[in-house]
Parts: sequence; structure tokens; C-alpha cells
Amino acid sequence: MTPRTLFDLDGRRALITGGSRGLGLQIAEALGAYGARILLSARKAEELEEAQGHLRERGIEAEWVAADSSRPEQVAALAEAAVARLGGVDILVNNAGTTWGAPAETHPLEAWDKVFALNVRGLFLLTQQIGVRTMIPQRYGRILNIASIAGLLGNPAAMQTLAYNTSKGAVVNFTRTLAGEWGRFGITVNALAPGFFPSRMTTGIIRTLGEENLAAHAPLRRLGDDEDLKGAALLFVSDAGKHITGQILAVDGGVSAV
Repeated sequence: MTPRTLFDLDGRRALITGGSRGLGLQIAEALGAYGARILLSARKAEELEEAQGHLRERGIEAEWVAADSSRPEQVAALAEAAVARLGGVDILVNNAGTTWGAPAETHPLEAWDKVFALNVRGLFLLTQQIGVRTMIPQRYGRILNIASIAGLLGNPAAMQTLAYNTSKGAVVNFTRTLAGEWGRFGITVNALAPGFFPSRMTTGIIRTLGEENLAAHAPLRRLGDDEDLKGAALLFVSDAGKHITGQILAVDGGVSAV
């Protein structure tokens, strides 16, 4: 294998949750461009159809399954559909997530539960299902969790995203712990921790704190763009990253380093 082919994903089968837009769709672009077969999942069928068309314009064929990953019965159905359609799953990208803004002292319990149901419980259930159904039996798998620097650091007071930050901290330790358990099956488990990337989820925060202000706190003096996660994702899911597991890589312009 040459350095050029280390990143090839020809024949690999990838399931990407939250894949209809934003970071999930960007990762789908990267994996598809390197040869992976793509199955996208998100809640809304119309957004998945748009994402499928977007990928086709780039020469990438993708299928999709609409599912709410916060609901256990839909997670099981998604895992079953993924194995049926792809014949198995080699790469699982856990990107689906949500947030909620509220002061800690008045944070609604139902909002806390909503964030954890998707960001933590749904991620756990799908990973477990895919592991049991395909990755453990085939003794191979690449699991890439999308955490956040919000799971590594505190917040500016104005952000008020206690549940989100706490859930992403859970994803960080989930990643490390599962890597220790499933390494014996030939499965790697890693996470990306993005900083601020313009997306539907971050629109309100960027509007509140200001794009220039947020960029000023990064050593590189910029926010993330549509290309900045792709290389790191490819590293973790390809043979180039076969000896990397249990790692959390911040892709944040250096914010978490200072």
C-alpha cells in the first residue's frame, strides 16, 4: 500500500447520521469522493433527498433512510436498514445532534432530556446496534463520533448551552472507553471536536457573539469552513488511521490549545 492509497475507501460502506446538511454532509462528500458507499440518515426525508441530489451533482451515489435517532425503535430500524441496504457497515459516523440555549438555573428538564436523548443515548444505541450486527462479527470497523470543543472547554457566559456541553463531554469519554473495549475486534473509535463552524445549529450563537469576535479567539483568526473537517475524517476512517483509536482531535483553529 502506498501513501497515496492509504486513504482509499473503495468498497467501504459508510452510515452517516445527521447527514442531510452541515458537517455530516461535508463528511459524506469526503468519504464518497474517496470511494465509500454512502447511506445518509436524518429526521426529514425532504432534506435527505436534497442531500442525495447534492452528492449526485458531485458524482457520489448515496442512499438515505429517514430516522429520528432519539427514538430507540427508529435507531433499531435504521441499523437493520443499513445492514440490509449496504450488506454491512464498515464506517459509522455519529454526527446527529441537537442543542438548547438556556441559563443553567432555569434550564428545562425536558430540554436537557431532549439533548441527551439524541446526543448521547441515540449515539450509544446506534453504535451498539451496528457493532453487534456487523462490525464485531466482521472484526473490522471505523467509528467516528462528532463531539465538540464544547465537550473539552467551558463556555462564554452568553452561550448558555450547559446540556449540549455536558452531552459532548459524555461523547468524549464514550469514545475513549469504547475504544478500549472494542479494540480487540479490530474496531477503532475516535472523535472529532469541531470548533465554531457556520451551520444551522450555530447560527444563533454566531449572531449573539459575533463572527469576528469568535474568530479573534482562535489563533488562526478564522472559523471553520466547508472543507476543514474532511481531511481529519478521512484519516480516522481509512487505513491511514488504522493504528489510531481512542483519540479526540480538535478542529478549531487552535482555540482549545490556548
